[in-house]
Amino acid sequence: MTSPETTVELPADGRPWVYLASQSPRRRELLLQWGVTPVPLPPDPDEDTEALEAVRPGEAAAAYVRRVTLAKLRAARARLQRRGWPSGVVLCADTTVVLDDQILGKPTDAADAARMLRRLAGRTHWVLTAVAVAGPQGQGRALSRSRVVFKPLDEDEIAAYVASGEPMGKAGAYAIQGRAALWVRRIHGSHSGIVGLPAYETGELLRRAGVALR
Repeated sequence: MTSPETTVELPADGRPWVYLASQSPRRRELLLQWGVTPVPLPPDPDEDTEALEAVRPGEAAAAYVRRVTLAKLRAARARLQRRGWPSGVVLCADTTVVLDDQILGKPTDAADAARMLRRLAGRTHWVLTAVAVAGPQGQGRALSRSRVVFKPLDEDEIAAYVASGEPMGKAGAYAIQGRAALWVRRIHGSHSGIVGLPAYETGELLRRAGVALR
């Protein structure tokens, strides 16, 4: 394979596959667990993908995560056409954490991560993940909502977690599949949705789009 802008290597073993327009290793791992080969569809060097995730004033969390996911899907489909790659199903997703009706995005630095974790400590928050799929047989979208209850945290726990580097690049400054799992008293909803890709909703969308899940 040369540069992603000019060529792509598709699975040749007959297994189901999708174009994954996400750089999240968690989403890639989940698809592989479900028997789906993710073919990366990374942005071009001149694409400002971070700008798509900017929150608009007064925007509700559900509207935000849906809008961002659909914007990512449009950008990914245009990217696929621009590169002249074979047609296929494209999958996009976005996850956000919500506390007191406020969106907690990715922390800007260690201090911001610690601030978010102090707010989440001992509280119940929501995790919303939107998924959008499009392919030759049509497109669809879904929204997963999960409630997460954290135990109280002291400053030493927060400092050690921030120092680990795990909060960076994560909505709400934590990864439920990592060390932060030790803080979760209970969840109501989809564990995989909290990780970044809800299993049931994603499976249904992929089947409707023609991906033969086994």
